[in-house]
Amino acid sequence: MEIPVWAWLTVLGVIACMLAIDLIAHRTAHVIGVREAAGWSIFWVASGITFGGIIWWLFGAEFGQQYFAGFVIEKSLAVDNVFVWAIIFAAFAVPPQFQHRVLFLGVLGALVFRGIFIAAGAALIGNFGWVLYLFGAFLVFTGVQMLRQRNEHFNPEKSRTLKWFRGHVPMTDAFYGQRLVVRKAGVLLATPLLAVLVLVEVTDIVFAVDSIPAIFAVTSEPFLVFTANAFAILGLRAMYFLLADLMHRFIYLKVGLAVLLVWVGVKMLLLDVFYIPTTVSLLIIALILATSIIASLRATRGQARRAIAEGAVGPFRMATDDELAEVDPTWRRPMTRNAK
Repeated sequence: MEIPVWAWLTVLGVIACMLAIDLIAHRTAHVIGVREAAGWSIFWVASGITFGGIIWWLFGAEFGQQYFAGFVIEKSLAVDNVFVWAIIFAAFAVPPQFQHRVLFLGVLGALVFRGIFIAAGAALIGNFGWVLYLFGAFLVFTGVQMLRQRNEHFNPEKSRTLKWFRGHVPMTDAFYGQRLVVRKAGVLLATPLLAVLVLVEVTDIVFAVDSIPAIFAVTSEPFLVFTANAFAILGLRAMYFLLADLMHRFIYLKVGLAVLLVWVGVKMLLLDVFYIPTTVSLLIIALILATSIIASLRATRGQARRAIAEGAVGPFRMATDDELAEVDPTWRRPMTRNAK
């Protein structure tokens, strides 16, 4: 699959335009409701499917199926990421109107880091083919561990990342709107929102360690790996606002994701022994996910949405109007009276 430079530039340009549209649409802080989140989710999923259709039309059914298999894998593994975000926001009682800014910047960082990981993974596989077997064994191990630890939950307050951040970065004890940093009395300080952003970014990097090898099990084409990743994670913000308060209903999703990782790991280990067609792989992936989701929804039938952060009192407060008025210009020091 030969991809010209102009195709890469076009895709990157389209992604940049889509991010700009999203940023403009959410330029003012507001609480995103279920209806708005559903609309954006449909938009992002439709964009990913449309791009897959273009791949299928230009390069044939095999590459089209590889893209869709990768897209489904990344989208499904991202659901676990969404639930971790919900736990982080609830633990620190991040005001709902500020959450989109954190997630927008988090996804932007995720695109950059995953691009780096994909390039490194493609280079390793291109020069050392046996690395695929390491990826396969790692995915099987990760899937088994996920199955064994399916009832354990991430605790943001015990995170080593947060502990390091608090110990090394001067930080305020209050949220200052959507600001990530503020300058007070000439000193630049991080706000709790920046600490939350760092935690979100680090957790995404951890999840990428699983998802990037997983997608290489269904396609070795860097262009397909990157675009499937990009279009899958572009819609994560909308997915969060749509599903965060339904996380208690997906009780078997972790089991499904564990089985999915084991499946793609075994598929990777059998590459030189038994070839599994992409069509069969895509159907099995869809069956695993559909089974876990349907089983979860049936088992929790009748349970309503649950606002996970409702009434939560976190470790940080909102800055008062007087404190907001005391903030200096962020990126330049205030001029003294004697300055000319």
